[in-house]
Amino acid sequence: MENNDLYPMIFRRKSIRTYDMAPLNEKILQKISDSLHTLHPMCDDIKTEFTIISHNQIRRARKKAPHYIAAFSEKKAHYLTNIGFMLQQMDLFFSANEIGSCWKGIPQPTKKVKENSNLEFVILMAFGNTKETLHRMNVSEFNRKPLSKITDITGMKELLDAARLAPSSTNCQAWYFTGNETMIHAYIGKPGILRRLFATTTLQIDIGIALYHLKIAAEHFGKKATISYSPTAQTAPSKGHTYIATLNIS
Repeated sequence: MENNDLYPMIFRRKSIRTYDMAPLNEKILQKISDSLHTLHPMCDDIKTEFTIISHNQIRRARKKAPHYIAAFSEKKAHYLTNIGFMLQQMDLFFSANEIGSCWKGIPQPTKKVKENSNLEFVILMAFGNTKETLHRMNVSEFNRKPLSKITDITGMKELLDAARLAPSSTNCQAWYFTGNETMIHAYIGKPGILRRLFATTTLQIDIGIALYHLKIAAEHFGKKATISYSPTAQTAPSKGHTYIATLNIS
């Protein structure tokens, strides 16, 4: 199983919802488990834990997968964005290795699974062999907002397009980016009425996913990319936007 340049998978991945319920073999599961220990955090000071569990350890799932990653985290500033940033690495890794995957915000692990960790449960990612087409054939198959709706930056299409194609809860794409060629400030927008009850969690995870896409796009094009928090960027581009983080590019 390869874990090299995941950038090309941004333009091919899709969320898989129909799985072959036969479990993956133990060697593959071990390699996946090993990969979970190599994930790069957005925030080095937040404790996280990722555990592989089976469909028998899941509640409230309408369509099940044979396996899930349960993500746990220390509950502190930026912890949700950090989980999005980290677990998206696995989403692209699965796609690169011919395994289907999908973020799951509604299903929950059993009480016993939660009690096995001292950290806060955050979200699940389903994975396994798929019964549907694994990859998109081209970018036109994505249902996404145009760049003009998510950024006012010009001349950075190769990076911003990677963020535009990131998955998000209910495909809301509630993010906005300002800045220039050396820094991109990331914001989340105000959710619609139907999403307000759970938006605090999902929107912050979503922006972490998009930030990871931005970072690996910058690195793919030979740039150095780091994430920081800039007090000067906290003036929102418009009412209803909340500043999250800044991608510094050199």
